[in-house]
Amino acid sequence: MLNHLYLRYFKCFEELNLPLAPLTLLSGTNASGKSSVLQALVLLHQTMREHEWSDRLMLNGHSLKLGTVSDVVNEQIGGRSFEIAIANDIEKIAWAFVGDGDRNEQSVAIDFVQTEGIGRKKVSLENVENIDFLPNYLTSCHNLCLPIMIEGLNGGVIDELLHRVKNLTYITAERIGPREIYPLEDKQVASIVGARGEHAVSVFHLGRDEPVLDELICDSEERNTLFHQVTARMQQFFPQCGLAVEKVINVNAVTLRLRTSKGGNFHLPSNVGFGLTQVLPIVIAALSVKKADILLIENPEVHLHPAGQALMGQFLAKVASAGVQVIIETHSDHILNGVRRSVKSKEISLDKVALHFFRTSSIDESKVVSPQINIHGDIDSWPDGFFDQFDKDMNHFAGWS
Repeated sequence: MLNHLYLRYFKCFEELNLPLAPLTLLSGTNASGKSSVLQALVLLHQTMREHEWSDRLMLNGHSLKLGTVSDVVNEQIGGRSFEIAIANDIEKIAWAFVGDGDRNEQSVAIDFVQTEGIGRKKVSLENVENIDFLPNYLTSCHNLCLPIMIEGLNGGVIDELLHRVKNLTYITAERIGPREIYPLEDKQVASIVGARGEHAVSVFHLGRDEPVLDELICDSEERNTLFHQVTARMQQFFPQCGLAVEKVINVNAVTLRLRTSKGGNFHLPSNVGFGLTQVLPIVIAALSVKKADILLIENPEVHLHPAGQALMGQFLAKVASAGVQVIIETHSDHILNGVRRSVKSKEISLDKVALHFFRTSSIDESKVVSPQINIHGDIDSWPDGFFDQFDKDMNHFAGWS
């Protein structure tokens, strides 16, 4: 599991040292940097997956398009370079990236890589002789990994750390809408649902008979297959929901049909509530991943009724409690309250939850505030702007403001 993310001169951040938990909830004002946290991880992920032999960090890919060097380097103090580092309990890996001089470039070169483990000194290009394959360290978890090739380093831990980032699942807020047909793709391509959920139905069809984690088996459904467990979870969000996925004959495609009442007819996704197709990729992704996998989700509350949003918070807390690392960006107090309810009901222990509130900082304010949650689901501090708009509005109507 990742337990820290470090950023330097990346986008709006001069320095960021962010603790991560099995369930991390990122909130904050608009343009305060919370999306940049996810984007830093996704940049590493998509370069590893899409450009295995590249010696550069690609700023644009299938999962994420960030533009040019000028769009990602802190324009006030970063110049042409920035740093990203990840860490678990044993190892820390840091990459420094530098532009070639043209801030309109769409990729950046690797300046150096450092690893730092418990009880030993940093290892970097400067103190390792005759290493000419350093750039490949970023883009291949199993080939030419600098720290693994150096005697005395914890190569297995580093390899696992890189593997988790390479195979993380990222779901953006801009998910695809209803479709008549969905492409059926090879498992190598559709091993994850895709940033916009574009591979979700393919993953669902190909893995329909695969078991889910025992901790995530729904109480209402004993049959432990992806198809039955996804259907049961969807019925919690949309009572009496039914799913039908069929392969199109002689075409590498599948159809998805849904119903919203027991015994009713199955319909095209465009003829049922839009929220169903927005929630489905999240449920499929959460039930497809394995222990220690990483799941990043932007705005899981999109197109959900408040009750459904609270349920989503509880569901993702359950996923995290099962051993999957979940990082959420949200504007929904209902998502937060779903997490709080899960802590109070002991569905997830409070030490597995981290809350971070991002704000546009002034001279005397921290960029990130991290409220703490207790065993009763109570939160120790509510900084201005932290899910407090309802209270502010009620005070206005009551004449107290």
